[in-house]
Amino acid sequence: MSRVQVPEPRQTLDPDRVAEWLAQHTDFFVGREGLLQQLKVPHPHIPGAVSLLERLVVDLRQRAESAEWRLENLLESARYNEAQYRRTRELVLGLIEAEDADALAEALSTQLAERFRTQAIGLWLDAPPACHATPRDTRQWQPPRFRLDAEARQRLELLLNEQSSRCTTLSQADWAHLLPHCKAPEGAGSCAITRLTQGETLGFLILASHDSEHFRATLDTLFTEYLGEVVSRLLKRAERPHAGDA
Repeated sequence: MSRVQVPEPRQTLDPDRVAEWLAQHTDFFVGREGLLQQLKVPHPHIPGAVSLLERLVVDLRQRAESAEWRLENLLESARYNEAQYRRTRELVLGLIEAEDADALAEALSTQLAERFRTQAIGLWLDAPPACHATPRDTRQWQPPRFRLDAEARQRLELLLNEQSSRCTTLSQADWAHLLPHCKAPEGAGSCAITRLTQGETLGFLILASHDSEHFRATLDTLFTEYLGEVVSRLLKRAERPHAGDA
């Protein structure tokens, strides 16, 4: 009785080990270019397989398109940053020309409306002590500059939520009290608010929009903080007595 030959089980290579070996022997296909032309790989967008060279062309095209998209984004960011710098520069130069606190508040309102489409601002300030008041301080304050009272302070502190600067939703009630010179939106608006300090607390600056998403909570407050620092320094300068006030 003859013995039946049992075929040995077919051995297959582990794909990961093949990939590892090829990575360590990158010159394997040198002199074996014909093998490259025989290789078939899946197409990334359509069913079936294509040659390795065709797949490489597709990959290179995708990389070129991705690089072009990233470059366009970088150029767009550069153009935006340049425009933002120019607007900020013109804003600060306009504020520096203000001769007193009322003129500063008016310049703020005009510049922010024209250059940053800010619909309303409020500059809520502590009144200087009577012994330090100048003739300018005895005049009626003009919007958007307001004397800080207890109710306004409480509303502003609640909006800040123990932060120095913040973007948040602005209710109709808060708008009506903090920005009484501007028409309130039909629904909730939004605002950016910052505390004004220069060695001491001077008050608050609030920028507002009828759009509830314009100053959404996720926005960075770097610009608002910078503007607050500039305004604080200009306010301290405005407190100094002028020759004509003596």
